[in-house]
Amino acid sequence: MTTIKNVAVVGAAGALGTPVLKALVDSGKFNVTVLTRSSTKATFPASVKVSQVDFESLESLTSALKGQDAVVSTVGTAGLQGQTLVIDAAVAAGVKRFLPSEFGSDLSNPKTAAFPVYGFKLAVIQHLEAAAKAHPEFTYTLVRNGAFLDWGLEQSFLLDWKSGKPAIWDGGDRLFSATSLASVGQAVVGTLTHFEETKNRPVYVQDLVTSQNKLLALARKVAPQLKLEPVPSSTTELKAASDARVAKGEFTPEVLIPYIFVSIFGDGYGGKMEKTDNEILGVPGNKTDADIEAILKSLLPQ
Repeated sequence: MTTIKNVAVVGAAGALGTPVLKALVDSGKFNVTVLTRSSTKATFPASVKVSQVDFESLESLTSALKGQDAVVSTVGTAGLQGQTLVIDAAVAAGVKRFLPSEFGSDLSNPKTAAFPVYGFKLAVIQHLEAAAKAHPEFTYTLVRNGAFLDWGLEQSFLLDWKSGKPAIWDGGDRLFSATSLASVGQAVVGTLTHFEETKNRPVYVQDLVTSQNKLLALARKVAPQLKLEPVPSSTTELKAASDARVAKGEFTPEVLIPYIFVSIFGDGYGGKMEKTDNEILGVPGNKTDADIEAILKSLLPQ
């Protein structure tokens, strides 16, 4: 049976990387190394080894990954494309498992996978599949968690409470899966401790299923003095507007981010998971409205 002991993390200082790193360290199951650029000012727990690398150098990355059993990438949008070189280095270094920065929407849904915002993620998946086929000792797992629950509320992404005029998509009753950052971290730990069960496939995790109207009602309950004026909005119109601009060669965040809204709130894009791997991954998946209320209480003005 293959055992993962030494784990390298890329992007460990980011919004997702920080809780993933914490979960790996707190589990006590792994020797954790963080790969960073020499220019980083981030600090990490004393138990974590920090290895400075040149992310544009295959040689530098391969050297840093020697002796590592697994690589977990939590890089943001700017780093997605660069993961292919890290994958090549992982293969060369003899790494057994690679988790790319796949976290989020279900790209097995062809309608969602067609969105240009996910182009780099699809390229990374194809690179992983080819590498695993050519090198059977190298494997991968794609962790898919739907919407980020706490981050999505904090950033006004799931419900725009900051402006006071939240867009409510397609009536607001469509259900979608959501997962906290801590549970994503636990899913990573679960993936690495269940090697065979999670080999060369996507795994699905969620804390709960909710809707925008539910979030709106809970926000009003938690902060009744907060003025919220919902704006009825259409994901069909949102997608059409971005499609028109992409057709003109525009690929700015302003154009691409709306596709993420469509993947979460639109009909037929897999925003609500039909199955999960919570049991294998050790994520209870039993969060309730009370948990959402607790997050909102920490965010909304009282």
